[in-house]
Amino acid sequence: MGSVATESIIPAEMRDSLDVRLLQALEIDGRAPFSKIAAVLGVSDQTVARRYRKLVSDGSLRIVAVRDHGRLGQDQWMLRLRCAPDGAEAIASALARRPDTAWIGLTSGGTEVVCCTRPRTRSDQDDLLLGKLPRTPHIIDIHAQQVLHRFFGGPDGWLMKHGPLSAEQRAALRPAPPASAARAEGPLRIEPEDEPLVAALEEDGRATYPELQLATGRSESAVKRRLGALLASGAIYIDIEYANELIGLHVGAMLWITTAPWALDTVGKALASHAEIAHATAVAGPSNIMVTAVTRDIPALYAYLSGKLGQLDGVQHVETAPFMRRVKQLTYRPRLR
Repeated sequence: MGSVATESIIPAEMRDSLDVRLLQALEIDGRAPFSKIAAVLGVSDQTVARRYRKLVSDGSLRIVAVRDHGRLGQDQWMLRLRCAPDGAEAIASALARRPDTAWIGLTSGGTEVVCCTRPRTRSDQDDLLLGKLPRTPHIIDIHAQQVLHRFFGGPDGWLMKHGPLSAEQRAALRPAPPASAARAEGPLRIEPEDEPLVAALEEDGRATYPELQLATGRSESAVKRRLGALLASGAIYIDIEYANELIGLHVGAMLWITTAPWALDTVGKALASHAEIAHATAVAGPSNIMVTAVTRDIPALYAYLSGKLGQLDGVQHVETAPFMRRVKQLTYRPRLR
């Protein structure tokens, strides 16, 4: 990955708020005890716990375990589904209920669904891409691009580019790796006996060890040991899902970027360092880089497109699709009617 940007696009009036500091602390270690977070932030344990529970209860924050499909050697696809206007929302909601999808949004005036899918098996992949989607009414066109390489995103949290915490605070929050931990080379595995543990953490990344013991039937010491090993290997990581309104950024957009072949890697690494980029991957297809950009407003998005992005050597074409609505990030919560 390229060097991390030092600028912050979070509005100054929100940058030092407790919410932003808490989000960054949880991004560094989503399972850190409230007492540890409170000591680093300089507030009481009760203040941190109260604010965390309020954000979770109103749907603004969720902490979950995520499988790193790249590290696990599993295929990932970005789907663009052009739909009849009266069918897009229903299609997006149906996809959101699937456990193998994430980052679903409505773009292009509500006529396009953008979705990341991570099939567990080849048969699941074929069933979705060659079976269910082509037979779905209201889908006019399907554009599937396989993810080839991640430049930024996944365990690399976006707030590391922006948050107000100092280097000393970040270091104090960062969990120490187990003494025996060593990141393996090549694809990893989540063993069948690990599935109950991972499933429980996918529901609640802050589940306590007694809760994980109950979910898995293992001893507490075995749960601690195996969770530490899974996190240290990179097979899973703890991620945070939050409402962008908490950090004062109200515009998100998908960008499909075409570069000259020689510029693919250099452009991707440059994008990874840009303050506006929350996720960047190389993909197969007519465009070869896909990114998610977040900005304060539409003028800020225009400034980014015509400025930093437009000035990158090797960029040949950019297609921009602002999100109308996020349907699913890491988890799905049906809208209340």
